[in-house]
Amino acid sequence: MQALYSMPQYISGMAKTSTSPSILRQLREAAGISVRELARQIEESHTNVSYWERSGQIPRSDVLAPIATALGVTVQELIGQPAPKRSSAPASKLGSAFQQAARLPRRQQEKLAEFVRVFVAQHSGKAA
Repeated sequence: MQALYSMPQYISGMAKTSTSPSILRQLREAAGISVRELARQIEESHTNVSYWERSGQIPRSDVLAPIATALGVTVQELIGQPAPKRSSAPASKLGSAFQQAARLPRRQQEKLAEFVRVFVAQHSGKAA
Protein backbone atom coordinates (compact mmCIF):
# COMPACT_ATOMS: atom_id res chain seq x y z
CA MET A 1 0.00 0.00 0.00
CA GLN A 2 2.84 2.44 0.78
CA ALA A 3 4.23 1.86 -2.70
CA LEU A 4 0.93 3.15 -4.09
CA TYR A 5 1.17 6.42 -2.14
CA SER A 6 4.78 7.04 -3.06
CA MET A 7 3.98 7.08 -6.77
CA PRO A 8 4.94 10.41 -8.41
CA GLN A 9 1.42 11.02 -9.77
CA TYR A 10 -0.09 10.89 -6.29
CA ILE A 11 2.59 13.08 -4.74
CA SER A 12 2.35 15.73 -7.45
CA GLY A 13 -1.41 15.94 -6.87
CA MET A 14 -0.75 16.77 -3.22
CA ALA A 15 1.44 19.78 -4.03
CA LYS A 16 0.72 23.01 -2.18
CA THR A 17 -1.75 25.16 -3.99
CA SER A 18 -1.01 28.43 -2.19
CA THR A 19 1.34 30.91 -3.83
CA SER A 20 2.84 31.91 -0.48
CA PRO A 21 3.24 29.50 2.42
CA SER A 22 2.45 32.21 4.96
CA ILE A 23 -0.29 34.23 3.23
CA LEU A 24 -2.84 33.26 5.88
CA ARG A 25 -0.44 34.35 8.59
CA GLN A 26 0.28 37.64 6.82
CA LEU A 27 -3.42 38.38 6.45
CA ARG A 28 -4.15 37.36 10.05
CA GLU A 29 -1.37 39.55 11.42
CA ALA A 30 -2.47 42.46 9.22
CA ALA A 31 -5.95 42.08 10.71
CA GLY A 32 -4.36 42.20 14.17
CA ILE A 33 -5.82 38.98 15.54
CA SER A 34 -4.20 35.94 17.11
CA VAL A 35 -4.36 32.35 15.90
CA ARG A 36 -6.65 31.48 18.80
CA GLU A 37 -8.96 34.42 18.12
CA LEU A 38 -9.24 33.52 14.43
CA ALA A 39 -9.94 29.91 15.40
CA ARG A 40 -12.65 31.04 17.82
CA GLN A 41 -14.29 33.26 15.20
CA ILE A 42 -14.42 30.49 12.59
CA GLU A 43 -15.25 27.78 15.14
CA GLU A 44 -12.18 25.69 14.35
CA SER A 45 -9.33 24.32 16.39
CA HIS A 46 -6.37 26.69 16.78
CA THR A 47 -4.15 23.77 15.77
CA ASN A 48 -5.90 23.66 12.39
CA VAL A 49 -5.31 27.37 11.85
CA SER A 50 -1.69 26.99 12.90
CA TYR A 51 -1.26 24.03 10.52
CA TRP A 52 -2.71 25.98 7.59
CA GLU A 53 -0.30 28.83 8.31
CA ARG A 54 2.79 26.64 8.67
CA SER A 55 2.09 24.30 5.76
CA GLY A 56 0.73 26.79 3.27
CA GLN A 57 -2.19 24.44 2.58
CA ILE A 58 -5.43 26.12 1.61
CA PRO A 59 -8.05 25.51 4.30
CA ARG A 60 -11.10 23.38 3.57
CA SER A 61 -13.69 25.03 1.36
CA ASP A 62 -16.26 25.19 4.17
CA VAL A 63 -14.01 27.50 6.22
CA LEU A 64 -12.67 29.76 3.46
CA ALA A 65 -15.57 32.23 3.58
CA PRO A 66 -15.61 32.48 7.40
CA ILE A 67 -11.83 33.03 7.47
CA ALA A 68 -12.07 35.70 4.76
CA THR A 69 -14.86 37.44 6.67
CA ALA A 70 -12.92 37.32 9.95
CA LEU A 71 -9.83 38.77 8.27
CA GLY A 72 -11.71 41.37 6.22
CA VAL A 73 -10.45 40.07 2.88
CA THR A 74 -11.91 38.27 -0.12
CA VAL A 75 -11.64 34.52 -0.59
CA GLN A 76 -9.52 35.26 -3.68
CA GLU A 77 -7.00 37.15 -1.55
CA LEU A 78 -7.03 34.35 1.02
CA ILE A 79 -6.05 31.74 -1.56
CA GLY A 80 -3.34 33.93 -3.02
CA GLN A 81 -5.06 35.45 -6.02
CA PRO A 82 -4.88 39.19 -6.54
CA ALA A 83 -7.79 41.21 -5.22
CA PRO A 84 -10.33 42.17 -7.85
CA LYS A 85 -9.50 45.58 -9.23
CA ARG A 86 -11.98 48.35 -8.78
CA SER A 87 -13.20 50.10 -11.86
CA SER A 88 -11.36 53.34 -12.47
CA ALA A 89 -14.21 54.70 -14.58
CA PRO A 90 -15.30 58.19 -13.62
CA ALA A 91 -17.78 57.99 -10.76
CA SER A 92 -21.00 59.92 -10.52
CA LYS A 93 -20.97 63.14 -8.55
CA LEU A 94 -22.76 61.43 -5.67
CA GLY A 95 -20.40 58.44 -5.74
CA SER A 96 -17.40 60.75 -5.75
CA ALA A 97 -18.82 62.72 -2.82
CA PHE A 98 -19.38 59.53 -0.82
CA GLN A 99 -15.84 58.35 -1.56
CA GLN A 100 -14.52 61.63 -0.18
CA ALA A 101 -16.85 61.38 2.82
CA ALA A 102 -15.53 57.88 3.57
CA ARG A 103 -12.12 59.47 4.27
CA LEU A 104 -13.55 61.73 6.99
CA PRO A 105 -13.20 60.90 10.70
CA ARG A 106 -15.90 58.55 12.04
CA ARG A 107 -17.75 61.27 13.99
CA GLN A 108 -18.06 63.49 10.90
CA GLN A 109 -19.21 60.49 8.84
CA GLU A 110 -21.98 59.83 11.38
CA LYS A 111 -23.14 63.46 11.22
CA LEU A 112 -23.14 63.37 7.43
CA ALA A 113 -25.06 60.08 7.40
CA GLU A 114 -27.73 61.55 9.70
CA PHE A 115 -28.00 64.62 7.46
CA VAL A 116 -28.45 62.41 4.37
CA ARG A 117 -31.13 60.29 6.13
CA VAL A 118 -33.10 63.42 7.09
CA PHE A 119 -32.66 64.95 3.63
CA VAL A 120 -33.86 61.79 1.88
CA ALA A 121 -36.79 61.42 4.28
CA GLN A 122 -37.89 65.02 3.69
CA HIS A 123 -37.66 64.69 -0.07
CA SER A 124 -39.31 61.32 -0.30
CA GLY A 125 -42.29 62.35 1.85
CA LYS A 126 -41.39 60.01 4.73
CA ALA A 127 -40.49 60.89 8.31
CA ALA A 128 -36.92 60.24 9.52
